[in-house]
Amino acid sequence: MTISHHPPEDLLADYATGALDEAERLVVGVHVAECGRCRRFVRAIEQLAGASLAQVEPVAMRADAFDAVMARIDRRPQPARQVSAIAEIDPELADLPEMVKRYKIGKRRRVAPGISMRPIMLSGDGKSRAFLLRSEPGARMLEHTHSGNELTCVLKGSFSHLGGYYGPGDFDYGDDEVDHRPVVGDEGPCVCLVAMTGDLRMHGLLGRLISPFVRL
Repeated sequence: MTISHHPPEDLLADYATGALDEAERLVVGVHVAECGRCRRFVRAIEQLAGASLAQVEPVAMRADAFDAVMARIDRRPQPARQVSAIAEIDPELADLPEMVKRYKIGKRRRVAPGISMRPIMLSGDGKSRAFLLRSEPGARMLEHTHSGNELTCVLKGSFSHLGGYYGPGDFDYGDDEVDHRPVVGDEGPCVCLVAMTGDLRMHGLLGRLISPFVRL
């Protein structure tokens, strides 16, 4: 797998330090798991953070601090690792990254001609939502921007826009300053893992007419 597009370094740093919300962490994590370059960057940030902590002046703790922490851990319910039962019978989900299979995945719904999505059920802690976006070969989105951020990791197939060609493992970042019109490759369906805040903003008269009906 040749990966050509990567998350911005500040986004990788936020991932390494635990500053991303659940949906963003999932999408960046799937890319990092496949990308040696980004794994090395994340590891370097983690080591730098660890070295910084080692230089912090020690602070005395209460005598019962450890017992208090362990008691809180014991009281917190530990969710069992959950693998979507659908993945066992759905060919599209069977080869998903293990990180994604831990979540329950909702039913497919159509969002535009040749484009459908399946929501990923998160814990509810965070501003972003996550979903699988499937686009049929040759599908084209209308030119659009975003009212928030959109993090995309390609799992299967490909798409292209002004930013270039995006194949399996590639990461695409969009915000309210990015205008693009993705076009799916002809080699097969494109399946992407997406974390999104806000909504799409379609351009042109047709875009404004159909915007109320395109919900991701």
